Amino acid sequence: MNELYSIGDAARRTGLSVSAIRYYADEDVVPPTRLTAGGFRQYDVHAVARLELVRTLRDLGAGLDDIRRVLAAETTLHDLAVTHLRLVEDRLRQFRARRAVLRTITRQHTTAEQVGLMHKLVSMSDDDRDQLIDRFWDFVTDGLDVHPGYVERLHNQRPYLPEEPSTEQLEAWIELAEIVQDEEFRTALRHFFHRAFATEQGKLIASPEMMDRIERHRELHLEARAAKETGVPADSPHARDIAERVAADSAELVAAITGETDVGTTRRGIVEPDRNGEAAQWPAMSTGLKLLTRYHSLVATINGTPEPDPERAAKLREWMANALRQGPC
Repeated sequence: MNELYSIGDAARRTGLSVSAIRYYADEDVVPPTRLTAGGFRQYDVHAVARLELVRTLRDLGAGLDDIRRVLAAETTLHDLAVTHLRLVEDRLRQFRARRAVLRTITRQHTTAEQVGLMHKLVSMSDDDRDQLIDRFWDFVTDGLDVHPGYVERLHNQRPYLPEEPSTEQLEAWIELAEIVQDEEFRTALRHFFHRAFATEQGKLIASPEMMDRIERHRELHLEARAAKETGVPADSPHARDIAERVAADSAELVAAITGETDVGTTRRGIVEPDRNGEAAQWPAMSTGLKLLTRYHSLVATINGTPEPDPERAAKLREWMANALRQGPC
């Protein structure tokens, strides 16, 4: 025999209120299984199960029309879930964007006009973001007398905001979008590149051959870092071999640019860091380099890629210095 439950029992079993169950009956979503002679509503186990499904779907944001179609088998539960998942994800993106704007406002003195701009920035489409970055690099590199491949390389240094960005990524995008439109930032970086590549040496550095040469040197540093971080002792022959190759390659790289080579000087520059902890051959960072570093740092945050770690780099230089001290300077 199919057991019937009073509306109060159905409420206790489903977690719905009695008034909610009455409402769903009046709206013909889940009518009672039977009405008693006294007009009392009763529900069998199937009706109770339908009420539980209604409660779940309502908690997930489904409307009554959608629920009716599911219960009437006019649409599948899977299709309804796909539709509402898309709506929930869109709403989450909106909330993340709002949170990023609000957190930015709380950290700085923000005008009403800036709030509108921030909201516009986080609501940009992928195409809008691409065009903004293209306009920035078009301005910075306009008239830059270097190989076109280098200009293309600069254009490719751009952010790719993921489909579901974190608040940190959205905040980084807000800052990046603001600075690439800031006239002072754009102009300072433009002057930096035009000064850096105004000489023949500068043009040489931006050539495809030199870019490949610099990439090979970077790979040597990655080899050294991997050796250090896997526990290769600095006083081992393996560590010294890597450090010697880095020093020799550094000298060759300098020679390719300046025409002068001195492995001994390069080697001593690694072994004898200056009082600031930087190798002697590394120049102080200019204002333009600082601006470029900030751009790259924000792009790294947005793209979810590792940022440069000065402390990690300093420890690697110390490891190579110790390795080189095992031999004659």
